Amino acid sequence: MHATLQDCMRHYSSIAETGLLWSNTRDRHGYGQLVSLYSKLLCTKMEFHTKHSEIPASLEVTDEVLERTAGTDINNVFQLTVEVFDYMDAELRLAEAVLRQLNMSIAISTLTSGQCKLAPLIQVIQDCSHLYHYTVKLLFKLHACLPADTLQGHRERFHEQFHSLKTFLNKARDMLYFKRLIQIPRLPDSPPNFLRASALAEHVKPMVVIPDEEELEEQEEDEPETLIDVSEAQPSMASLPQGDIFDQAFGPPSNEFDDRDLQIEHLKREIELLKAELEKIKGEAQRYITQLKSQINSLETELEEQRVQKQRTLVENEQLRMELEALRRRNTEHESMQTSFVEADKRSQATELRYNKLKEKHAELVANHAELLRKSADTVKMLSATQQTQEEIERTKQQLAFEVERVRQDSDMKFEEQRFDMDKLRRELEEKNAEIQKVKSLLQTSEKAGGQLNSSLAALKAEKDSLMHSISKKDADLSSLMKEAQLKEYSLQQERDRTIKELGELQGKLKEKLSHEEQLQQKLLDEQFALLQATVTEAENIIQDAVATLDDPLHISSSSSPDYLISRAEATLNSIDKLQVGHSEYVKKMRDAGNLVRALTKFSHLTADTIISGSATAHMAHTDNADRLTEHCKTCATQSLQYLKNLKSKASLKGADPTSIQAAVQKILRIGQDLRPKGIDVGKEELGDVVDKEMAATSAAIEEAVRRIDEMMSQTRKDTTGVKLEVNERILNSCTDLMKAIRLLVLASTDLQKEIVESGRGAASVREFYARNSRWTEGLISASKAVGWGATQMVDSADKVVLHTGKYEELIVCSHEIAASTAQLVAASKVKADRGSKKLGVLQHASRHVNEMAANVVASTKTGQGQIEDKGTMDFSGMSLIKLKKEEMESQVKVLELESMLENERLHLGELRKKHYEIAGVPLEELAQDNGLRASPHVTAAPSSPKPSKPTLMKKPALAQKPNIPPKSTLR
Repeated sequence: MHATLQDCMRHYSSIAETGLLWSNTRDRHGYGQLVSLYSKLLCTKMEFHTKHSEIPASLEVTDEVLERTAGTDINNVFQLTVEVFDYMDAELRLAEAVLRQLNMSIAISTLTSGQCKLAPLIQVIQDCSHLYHYTVKLLFKLHACLPADTLQGHRERFHEQFHSLKTFLNKARDMLYFKRLIQIPRLPDSPPNFLRASALAEHVKPMVVIPDEEELEEQEEDEPETLIDVSEAQPSMASLPQGDIFDQAFGPPSNEFDDRDLQIEHLKREIELLKAELEKIKGEAQRYITQLKSQINSLETELEEQRVQKQRTLVENEQLRMELEALRRRNTEHESMQTSFVEADKRSQATELRYNKLKEKHAELVANHAELLRKSADTVKMLSATQQTQEEIERTKQQLAFEVERVRQDSDMKFEEQRFDMDKLRRELEEKNAEIQKVKSLLQTSEKAGGQLNSSLAALKAEKDSLMHSISKKDADLSSLMKEAQLKEYSLQQERDRTIKELGELQGKLKEKLSHEEQLQQKLLDEQFALLQATVTEAENIIQDAVATLDDPLHISSSSSPDYLISRAEATLNSIDKLQVGHSEYVKKMRDAGNLVRALTKFSHLTADTIISGSATAHMAHTDNADRLTEHCKTCATQSLQYLKNLKSKASLKGADPTSIQAAVQKILRIGQDLRPKGIDVGKEELGDVVDKEMAATSAAIEEAVRRIDEMMSQTRKDTTGVKLEVNERILNSCTDLMKAIRLLVLASTDLQKEIVESGRGAASVREFYARNSRWTEGLISASKAVGWGATQMVDSADKVVLHTGKYEELIVCSHEIAASTAQLVAASKVKADRGSKKLGVLQHASRHVNEMAANVVASTKTGQGQIEDKGTMDFSGMSLIKLKKEEMESQVKVLELESMLENERLHLGELRKKHYEIAGVPLEELAQDNGLRASPHVTAAPSSPKPSKPTLMKKPALAQKPNIPPKSTLR
């Protein structure tokens, strides 16, 4: 098919070139030019439909297909518009050429030559109506996406095509040739206004109507072929005599049969038809006029509204101008410093007001959350009560079934017993009857024998009477027993029926309770889902409030630190992990939503904090980092809202995935880590609080160390004996004494610091004193961290030594480290202390006591190491001279290797300390100079502080640093 199209296009191209050559040489009637234009039109048509196969050759497609063909890429829409313009140009060029030749030759449209030229224009009219509609739709779509100046060329080209098409359709509408073949549409008086988007609603697609073939055949049978185009001939015939008109139209008269009268009759009938059609056109025009008038009325109403809006806008502009002038006058009356102060005061008040509102909102959210949790607990209680009720019903059902079975068995047993008694009585009766018969036979024998037996007969009669009496008595007893058995059977049947009825009632109640339980279960699920929906809605509000804060003018002046952003981002990532766990648990069974609700609440607050702190951090960052951070914050908000939206529907609940949120938060975390300056932890204004927290944390670490040592002492007394027990007790006792000495030192340092602050702050507050003496404060913080870290490390090392999983050297190093850390704390406290202070003497005494206890730990450790690792006496008596020499050389080699390793480790230690000082951000010499200290070889620098979310005692703290972040969470 593709090859066929290519061949056809090449064929029509050659025809076009041939037709053009023909028109330039021998064509007197203009057919060559028309053939060339028509061939070019066919080539253009095939190229267009080859490229856009969705659009058929008839160009009849819906607006949806046109939208799908144009696509969403504005470049594709632009290119498609250009191609439609080219298509329309080819159509209009052919139409203009045909009409031009007809006008030049004053040809009659019903003649064979005229019809030959006009026949292709039927398809041209159909194509142009569709192409005009496509062009309007595409241009409105382009104007909705691109500036008006960019599309100026498109509008000019459309206007040219509009006027050309309108002229062509008006001329074609007046020709008799088209009147029976096609109904030509009318275009509006003016082209659409693409600069007004509402004009698209006023656009009406031109509709071309082609009559059916049967209607055409009926018209052809009823009416003869018309040979004169009245509309074309009237203008030129008006100025000619009657004979010249007929001569020009039909040639000079001849001697043959003249059929002009018949033609005149035909023309009269044609005129009548034209009059009828003219009336029809007038009626349509009247309807169009009515529609246009209604549109004009609506447009006038809209125009009036626009005028009122314009007048209102002018009034508002005038008011704003007057207010602006008044504001300018007021601004000129105040000095710049006073203006800055007022604006700062306003911003402070607005920020405080917003903080109070946020605080109230947070309290309200907490209350709502608590209420929801209470509701969840009540629902769980109701469910448990329902479950207990169901269990009781099951037990009752089983008990009733057991009772019914027992009653049935008793009834069967009684019935069997009564049947047995009846059978026994029946047998006795039969025996008695047999005896009676025997007696009767004996009586008859006796009567025949003679009278001598009369006496015996009388006796037998008496016996017979007694027997008959006993028989009747037995019969009465038997009947009474049978009646009693029937009564018992009837009562048993009634009791059985009553039992069955009660059992049915109980089963009905059981079904009702089961149904009620199912309803309660469904109600619980619905309430849990409603609770989840309420939590999701509240979470959306929290995140939307955070997003709204980003564009708040009051938020522009706020700032935050990278460390706080890092802490919020890490907490958010942890909450996302918990959210995933809660989500998966809820999706599996769709029952308990408690974990998901709690995770959602925490997630929403932490995500909002991350977004707000990220935006605030961006205000202090470089432009590139600020833009990226702001973009990631917005992405985080968008993904969070999308995830929460998915949680609202049960259909999309299972497919909800917070992975995209996690990725956005991780990007925020990485940017925060990149923005974080080295050696910066907290702001100056928070230093006072940090000092108190660090001293309290150090005391807590020491108390924890003492507790752990006591536990290790109890454990080692249970598990070890002999020399090991003695060594372990000695080491642990010395460690306990050292911890107690450090505790006294920390208390003395705290008292001395309070004395320094109270004597040196004057009228300033404690926080202002610490902020003003930030270097000294940072030294205290660093020293306190070092002491707490050293205590923790010593306990860990002692634990390993006692368990024989560590080295004694680690405990010795920890003792030296604690001595150096306490010396740093004493030196930092001494710097601003009064030399005559009594508390300074107490601190120095405590420091000497710590050094003594540390030395005691070292001595105990070395003694215990000597006892445990006893090498024994070396015996070389059995070695020869050569073997001793060999052992001596090997020992020298080991000594050299160990010395080399020692030297390398010392170099490694030096590099570690150098890097330590670089990470700390403050050289030790500069710190000693600023604080009035002397660099001591015992004072060892420590690495930078850990992140706020991790315990600082797990890592060795840094030297004093200059923070500027106000963290929300504690440093430990």
